[in-house]
Amino acid sequence: MKLDAEIEHLAIELGRALGQRGWLAATAESCTGGGVASAITDIAGSSGWFDRGFVTYTNEAKQQMLGVSSDSLEQHGAVSEAVVLEMARGALTHSSASISVAISGIAGPGGATEGKPVGTVWFAWADRNGRHHSLLARFDGDRRQVRQQAVRQALSGLLALLR
Repeated sequence: MKLDAEIEHLAIELGRALGQRGWLAATAESCTGGGVASAITDIAGSSGWFDRGFVTYTNEAKQQMLGVSSDSLEQHGAVSEAVVLEMARGALTHSSASISVAISGIAGPGGATEGKPVGTVWFAWADRNGRHHSLLARFDGDRRQVRQQAVRQALSGLLALLR
């Protein structure tokens, strides 16, 4: 299955799963720039299960919109487990959603640092029941491919947390 078709399939499945629970989802995105929210809202009827998306590309936006602490950003950097967990929890705090996903990574071609090459993406998923999960992924490809793979992983993780 091509990546675009897989993303669409995952978004449809997510809508079904959220609809069955009566839950809303929220996204907190950095390197994907709203790509997860876009994939979700490409699905007809998504207004019944998608609350909102936060695109927090800068550290300031992460702090202002999601309540990410400056300490976490300074100690760990924006592309870190600590920051995406705060982003995911912040998306729940600042929305009506019951489940959220947060993504922060280095899509390239620039931006790599020691220990964080291009393609490094951190994910976190959280729900209002206190469950959460995080994942570090390293994707190959150009900027577009890294971002698409991150969108797919974000949707897959939302489905996994719902199951």
